[in-house]
Amino acid sequence: MKSFTIILAIGIIILISVFLVYKMINEKAASDEVEKSLEKAYMEKSLQGKKIAIIIAFRDFKDEEYFIPKNILESAGALIYTISSSLGTALGSSGGEAEIDRLLKDLNVSDYDAVLFIGGSGASKYIDDKDSHRVIEQAVDNNKVLGAICIAPAILAKAGVLKGKKAAVWSSLMDKSAVKILKEEGALYLQDSVVIDGKIITASGPDYSKEFSEKVIEVLKNE
Repeated sequence: MKSFTIILAIGIIILISVFLVYKMINEKAASDEVEKSLEKAYMEKSLQGKKIAIIIAFRDFKDEEYFIPKNILESAGALIYTISSSLGTALGSSGGEAEIDRLLKDLNVSDYDAVLFIGGSGASKYIDDKDSHRVIEQAVDNNKVLGAICIAPAILAKAGVLKGKKAAVWSSLMDKSAVKILKEEGALYLQDSVVIDGKIITASGPDYSKEFSEKVIEVLKNE
């Protein structure tokens, strides 16, 4: 019995070690891909002078979904303004900090070329938020590029701009509430990483932050 316990413990240690190595390799590969995207964006400077409003929750925005697009878009020459429901320092769910430039309620969409909504658990407060809906409606009315990642496409759906539009959104085996919102609001839900329909770009989660950023660049370049 004692020897079996020892063998079991060794087996568990080996499995944990393999998992950690696999995780490190994947994270390194993802980091390398982001670096390549940053270098490409910097070399091309294709968004020189473009103004982009990135809207995040004041608490518990998804770090990767904010920092990766911000860095890539800035490298492409865009001017980034971080927007939230409060002024001060916003906190991401992984501990990242972001200084807020403007209040969401004061956002004038006509001043920007694109408006992006970032996900994370904190973004759920924007799903039925009238200021968010006003910004989204104005972005569509003014023919601006409009993006959302993770659960944030549900905000767009509730604002009524995804009816008849193809869109992606975050979901898991245990939680498909955001998918339900999209379908209830008439969106054509796709189980894809990133979806473009006209000037609306939606992405299904943090793993696709780089691809989301590149699609925003692509759509803005084609204006």
